[in-house]
Amino acid sequence: MKKINLGTSALQVPVIGLGCMRITELSEKEIPAYLDKCLELGISFFDHADIYGNGECEKQFAKGFAQLDAGREQVILQSKCGIRPGVMYDFSKEHILRSVDEILTRLDTEYLDVLVLHRPDALMEPEEVAAAFDELEQSGKVRYFGVSNHRPSQIELLKKCVKQEILTDQLQMSLAFSGMIASGMEVNMATEGGIDRDGSVLDYCRLHDITVQTWSPFQKGGWRGTFIGSEEYPQLNKLLNEFAEKYGATPTGIASAWILRHPAKMQLIAGTMNPTRIEEIAKAADITLEREEWYRLYLAAGHILP
Repeated sequence: MKKINLGTSALQVPVIGLGCMRITELSEKEIPAYLDKCLELGISFFDHADIYGNGECEKQFAKGFAQLDAGREQVILQSKCGIRPGVMYDFSKEHILRSVDEILTRLDTEYLDVLVLHRPDALMEPEEVAAAFDELEQSGKVRYFGVSNHRPSQIELLKKCVKQEILTDQLQMSLAFSGMIASGMEVNMATEGGIDRDGSVLDYCRLHDITVQTWSPFQKGGWRGTFIGSEEYPQLNKLLNEFAEKYGATPTGIASAWILRHPAKMQLIAGTMNPTRIEEIAKAADITLEREEWYRLYLAAGHILP
């Protein structure tokens, strides 16, 4: 499995990670086999969040992982905190510290490789976040830090006080949901794609060596389901099938390769719990689409070239 550095750190991560939000869809017997399959494919990066299954996903992952021959040092564990479901977002020092302790207990580990702040907290005080990060780093509970769904100005506000590097920004991104690419293409255009909804976050991450982690990489956006095989995207699926035949892959593999072809060196977070599908996605790490192929897929997804 191809690897990249996570942000500016020396931490090497596979270009494909497993998102564990749906891991409880598997039985307790299936989870160890699936995790073993991921490791066999080179997928050693596991993305969690304290709200996934209200913590149950982390617990089941830990139970499954304990049944493998793999050691803790063979995997990279990332988890997110900051969402209190149905109540509020909370980046207070107290909540961050408590959340990490609870995450570590559920994952049955002494440290997280990466802690990510899940969604922007309107009441965030960067001084409190900085104090929490310092304590977590000094105690050895967290090695590295990142954010999710943040715009550049929000990251800059954090950096006003936080001394640790922000290594990641986890953002929704797929062929059919790629506004952060389209807004950079349709500059100065009165078009839907020209609307900048994220503060040019993609350029910002590239300028500051922040790794974009793409979530829902096969979704249409707005939780409307996958575009692969969808009647809404006939031209796109025709091309996906054409390139899949050329590269000895599947449409899912080609859609993954499209993300990995971008020079931002993104890390794709796949949420599938299907062994066959994770194999298809893993194959994308060995596929480099030609420039024209990348653009043809982009256009077939409904984007324009002004």
